[in-house]
Amino acid sequence: EESRQKSISFAKASLTKLGQFDTSLLNATNASDYHILKNRMESMVWYGETFKSHEWNPSNYNVAGVFGVILNTDYKAKDERLRTIFRRLENVPAYYEAAKATITQPTIPHTELAISQNKGALGLFEKSIAKAVTESSLTDDEKKAFEGRLGETSAAINSYVSFLEGKLAEIKDNGTARDFRIGEELYNKKFPLDIFSGYSAKELYEKALAEKKRVHGEIIKISQQLWPKYFKNEAFPENALVATKKVIDHISVKHVERNKFVDSIRQQIPELEAFVMERGLLEMDPEKPLVVRETPEYQRGFAGASINAPGPYDAKANTYYNVTPLDNYSEEDAESYLREYNHWLLQILNIHEAVPGHYTQLVHSNKSPSLVKAVFYNGAMIEGWAVYTERMMLEEGYGDFEPELWLMYYKWNLRVIINAILDYELHVKGLTEEGALDLMINQGFQEKAEAQGKWRRATLSQVQLTSYFTGYSEIYELREKLKGKAGDKFNLANFHNHFLSFGSSPVPIIGELMSDEYLNNHK
Repeated sequence: EESRQKSISFAKASLTKLGQFDTSLLNATNASDYHILKNRMESMVWYGETFKSHEWNPSNYNVAGVFGVILNTDYKAKDERLRTIFRRLENVPAYYEAAKATITQPTIPHTELAISQNKGALGLFEKSIAKAVTESSLTDDEKKAFEGRLGETSAAINSYVSFLEGKLAEIKDNGTARDFRIGEELYNKKFPLDIFSGYSAKELYEKALAEKKRVHGEIIKISQQLWPKYFKNEAFPENALVATKKVIDHISVKHVERNKFVDSIRQQIPELEAFVMERGLLEMDPEKPLVVRETPEYQRGFAGASINAPGPYDAKANTYYNVTPLDNYSEEDAESYLREYNHWLLQILNIHEAVPGHYTQLVHSNKSPSLVKAVFYNGAMIEGWAVYTERMMLEEGYGDFEPELWLMYYKWNLRVIINAILDYELHVKGLTEEGALDLMINQGFQEKAEAQGKWRRATLSQVQLTSYFTGYSEIYELREKLKGKAGDKFNLANFHNHFLSFGSSPVPIIGELMSDEYLNNHK
């Protein structure tokens, strides 16, 4: 509580200081930094005083992440990093006791996630760190002391898990769980603070509904084109969406084997890098390593694939592309998952997560001359860029305009659109699980396993699922606007490199910074 109040006081004091600036007297770079900082400080106050997820989201509390970073990042000799871990371990029991004291009325999904992820955290301490200590050059006394601290840490985590299991049973039995839906009032405030968009939450929702209709039209056209290839003796069904689903289901059987899922992703990254460099689509930095790895257990349960990237103060460290293996899936669920991430969709996933998506963008972000723009990242810009690159790569000829790839792209793009619809309807309109699954499976052509996973994710987050569609829409609109004004002098690579030079700023801010500057350079 003391720490939270300190953060809120800091944010309020910072807002007071920011209020002393006349933004009309600031240059463009400083004015944009001002708005980013103001947004972040307002968010800190609102999250601490109004949203208060620290009281109802037990998954906020998990010590594994920071210890994993220290163990796996070669910023010092390993023995020195282990000594840092040893010192920090002292505070783990108090941390979890504070967590127990803070949680008042948790939601069921967040409690279940916290139990799962904290159980996963045990492996880091009992296996990975313990093994590193055994293999280290620490003294025997240090190793013995380490063993004691690791035991205390495991006990603290197990105690927290037991506390949560008891709390979960209690709130299920007596019906006192907090609703995971945050409601319209909180949603409408959270959206501008998190997304920093030119759209309001409702405007974005309405735009997503219109875009779903447009993309349905595009995906039906491709289905009609492919129908004779796969069903030459059958008439195209009257219900075009049913026909589209049949085509998608038919070709989705082309996928990697279950035990080769992670390796297949690892093997495809160089192909994407080669395409980007051959076409000169944007600058790539071969010295910044990308490591494809199995998702650490303490991070599993939220997304099947994700990126862990270093920040600007440690820009040379590895970027990790986390891919969750299918070890814990039943045969039926694994097949459903692999059909979702089939031969074509797996390529689009890798564009999104790696090249030229998240990995490439975050390497550029760390080179921004404005630390504010690199450190205080905007999720809608980061996710929007990754979604934008999927379409851009196909427009530039990746996959040789294969209709199957474009069909799967639109299916994937529908997921982005439906994410925004799902999130708004869930938290604002009270969408049920049955309604959500219908939206994703019958209108978005998603496999059941994928749709169930997304439902779970939607119950665990708020607003974040809109970031993909918001950022993508605003980036594409900005590109087309500048392309129209620059005419024949428009250069795609220049646009990409210029856009990425502003760090991970909100797209509206980048748009303001680029418009005048870009047009002045293309007169």
